[in-house]
Amino acid sequence: MKRTVSLIFTGDIGFDRYMDGMWNDPDLLSDDIYKFLSSADHVVANVEGPLIKDIKNTAIDGVGQLLHTMDPAVTEVLSKMHADIWNICNNHIMDAGELGLVSTLNEAKRLGVRTIGAGRDLKEAREPIILKDAGGIGLFGVGYQRGCKPAGIDTPGCLSWSDTATIQDTIDRIKKICRWCIVVSHGGEEFTSLPSPYTRNRYLSYLDMGADIVVSHHPHVPMNYEIIGDKAIFYSLGNFIFDTDYQRAQFNTDKGLLLKLEFSEKSYSFEPFGIKILRDSEHIVQGDIPRIFQNVPEAEYDLLAPLAAKMFIAATKRQQIYLDPTQYANASEDKWKEHFSNPKRSGRVPGEALDFFIICPLAEKEKNRDWEQSRLEDVKEYILEQMP
Repeated sequence: MKRTVSLIFTGDIGFDRYMDGMWNDPDLLSDDIYKFLSSADHVVANVEGPLIKDIKNTAIDGVGQLLHTMDPAVTEVLSKMHADIWNICNNHIMDAGELGLVSTLNEAKRLGVRTIGAGRDLKEAREPIILKDAGGIGLFGVGYQRGCKPAGIDTPGCLSWSDTATIQDTIDRIKKICRWCIVVSHGGEEFTSLPSPYTRNRYLSYLDMGADIVVSHHPHVPMNYEIIGDKAIFYSLGNFIFDTDYQRAQFNTDKGLLLKLEFSEKSYSFEPFGIKILRDSEHIVQGDIPRIFQNVPEAEYDLLAPLAAKMFIAATKRQQIYLDPTQYANASEDKWKEHFSNPKRSGRVPGEALDFFIICPLAEKEKNRDWEQSRLEDVKEYILEQMP
């Protein structure tokens, strides 16, 4: 057993749409990215969708275009990345049904790769990976409701981030034998800058349960991190290998991070590595660390959350205009109010995802301009740049 061990976590990986066939391009990832990935003992890749042959989504409009699958040939790139752990807990892993999930698990088995977060049943979905180095590290995956279809006793799917009893039991199991516990979460709001209050509270609750670190993805944009005592939450690593028109309608979806965590028995440290997607060539190169990737402690979060909520509403409007321009391209404020107050849109999973009954009142507080008191100037500028 080693006294120290390092893990690198990727952002979202999807090989369809603009990335379709890019697994054949030897220059897809730059040499410095491969060098950074090879510096870790383990690479945890967020594989966003099933690996299955001959099933491809060709829809070009509406919500139908949001289904994602990948040709198993992408494993050549994943192997070159030294990705020996795949997080497969996400809102797309069931896009080809149980057949797609099983195909993905079989590909992982063929390559000797371990998976977290999803399985043929809840027992398999919840099973953590245990690394014996650095006093022991246990990690497992959870996914948001309602996008990540939950596994059952005899049905396939993901470990739901709302299954607190199972999550607590899994953390307890890990902490009995390991110094460290990492929760890998697929959740939070898409295209926002700071977490919604309910997302932040959920991740804080995992720390209260005994987890040491939460690493999250799904928003498709980089976000902040938060240090709480000797624990940490990384709210979103953004995109890694992913590019769609749906995302191009938003800010900062061509930026992301690789996150390296290094552990000893007594402490941990982290190192971010910025990446940028060059959309003319669909190559991914080293980029600047996104300005939003800063520690935003609770006092600063309280000041900035209303501004971030208002920005998130603007992003959601862009999303709806892209998906349904006929209805929303020239929508009035009354139309938008109707949209955000519609129970089919807001509060579908109350206090867990897209709950505009919480987000809209929070955004109204932006008018108080308390965010001007924040000392995080780069964060303020980053958010303001995305406002209408």
